[in-house]
Amino acid sequence: MTTPTKDDNCTICEKIGLRPFTKENIFYYYIPLNGLLSYGALCVNVMNPALVAKMLPGKKDATNVLLWSSVAGGAFYVYGRPHLRHVPTFQRGLYAIMAAGLWGMGSVLGWAVLKSLIPKDNGLATMAGLVVGVGIVKKPPFPQGTIMVFYV
Repeated sequence: MTTPTKDDNCTICEKIGLRPFTKENIFYYYIPLNGLLSYGALCVNVMNPALVAKMLPGKKDATNVLLWSSVAGGAFYVYGRPHLRHVPTFQRGLYAIMAAGLWGMGSVLGWAVLKSLIPKDNGLATMAGLVVGVGIVKKPPFPQGTIMVFYV
């Protein structure tokens, strides 16, 4: 008989990668995670509004709720970044709100422009929007501090 290891004693939350419920994790992990999920739903809503209308028949338009939720999640994410810990609280809050607002509204504008450029196919629009959304959210593959220059 073998002795139990740490892996044998993992909870279901640890197995799927969720963190314990602490004040810091709720503010800087779970609220941003909710914002990220709302961002994905916002992407689908902007690119294929008919799909979201079918999923939420009682609601006429979920865009504002999804946008505010994604902006709130983004603001908590930016506010909790370690490199901003030395910035005064009020100023850090303003940075977080400004960055999250620009991220959310800029994404909606980008998806609207993208939707006008691609063929009128809801499936293609949804996939293109999700690919762009993941590209915006995903951390860049280059090392931190590297300046990327794109040549057209």
